[in-house]
Amino acid sequence: MTSLRSAAASSFPSIRAAVSLSKREALRRELENCQLLAGIWCHGLSVRQLQALRAGLPSTATLLVAKNSLVEKAIEGTKWEALKPCAKGMNAWLFIKSDEIPPALKPYRDFQKEWKLALNDFTGAVYEGRLYGPDDFSALESMPTRMESYKYLLGCFQTPAASLLGVMGMMKKKTEEGTEAGAAAASSEK
Repeated sequence: MTSLRSAAASSFPSIRAAVSLSKREALRRELENCQLLAGIWCHGLSVRQLQALRAGLPSTATLLVAKNSLVEKAIEGTKWEALKPCAKGMNAWLFIKSDEIPPALKPYRDFQKEWKLALNDFTGAVYEGRLYGPDDFSALESMPTRMESYKYLLGCFQTPAASLLGVMGMMKKKTEEGTEAGAAAASSEK
């Protein structure tokens, strides 16, 4: 019986290591096309609350609950490594795989208000290689969406073109007036 226990006990560390490696690889796969990775302090959240939060997220966002040590190992040597200081306490990790950042963060803010979770806030995020602390999230949440950026850019291109067309229209009108005045003067001379 003792040999059976020792054999089983010696196999557990390798099973644990395999599970840990599997989870770390799953986290790395989530990071592959990720645009923003954010930590959310989730102390005291129930499974039901986390499920409700996941249901409210857009299809481009994934919420995972993982050990901080696994996340630290998964982000080691990547552009997400700046998030290591935020891997303290109980965290859920929000992976956003779109550059539409504000619409992906809004469901969590709505969730916070609905469940009255003022203390459960973002612990930090990394976007474009920069670490955003909890106080910096207003910058992320107020970023223009892709469509808003396109509208602004189109407006920037459209304004000079509209001005040019206006000037060309005025020049054409003056030319036509000049031609009409010349024709009127020529007919009055006859």
